[in-house]
Parts: sequence; C-alpha cells; structure tokens
Amino acid sequence: MLTIYHNPQWSKSRKSVEILKEKKIEFQSVEYIKKGLTKDELISISKKLNLRPKDFIRRKDKIVTELGLEKELENDDKILDAIVTYPKILERPIIIYKEKAIIARPAELLYDFL
Repeated sequence: MLTIYHNPQWSKSRKSVEILKEKKIEFQSVEYIKKGLTKDELISISKKLNLRPKDFIRRKDKIVTELGLEKELENDDKILDAIVTYPKILERPIIIYKEKAIIARPAELLYDFL
C-alpha cells in the first residue's frame, strides 16, 4: 500500500491527496507532525528517497536557521535528530510505495511516480 507523509493544513499535501483519490489509489495517511517520526523511520525514508537527510529538510524554515543546522548539513545524525525533535522541518509531502519514494513538490510529480 502507498503511504503519504503529510499535513492536511498544507496545500501541497492536500493536492497530493486529491491526485491519489482521483487515481483511485488506496493509501495510508501519516500526519507526521501529530504522530512524530522515529530515527529508524527517517533512515528508511532516506533510503527510499535515495537522498541524504540534508536533502529532505526545509532549509529555509525558521527552526533550521535558529538551530544553526545549515552548518551541520553533512552530519546526517544531527539532521535526523533535528527532524525527530522538530518534524515540521521535514520536506513534504513524501509519498512511499514499496521501496521507492518521492517528495511530491509539485504534487503533479505524482503522475509520473504512479
């Protein structure tokens, strides 16, 4: 089953959900801001995205700046720990299907992924 990590308050997340429903694709929705994420989950997401943690955080987010994470981008553990503590800095939405994943920004990237 396909999984979407998102926050329904954000338009990109809502648009991705609309596309999944339009395509009649069953999916599991994970509201990671409410639920939180473990480091192991993030490592798995990282592998499926084929990206390092620095590549799926919102670098312009105020929290990233306040924490000085732009100086720690090469330290995967520090970035993962920051996402666990501040899940809001995770780029979203992230769509996972089997062993592959994408960041659906823009949401229309889903059409090729599906």
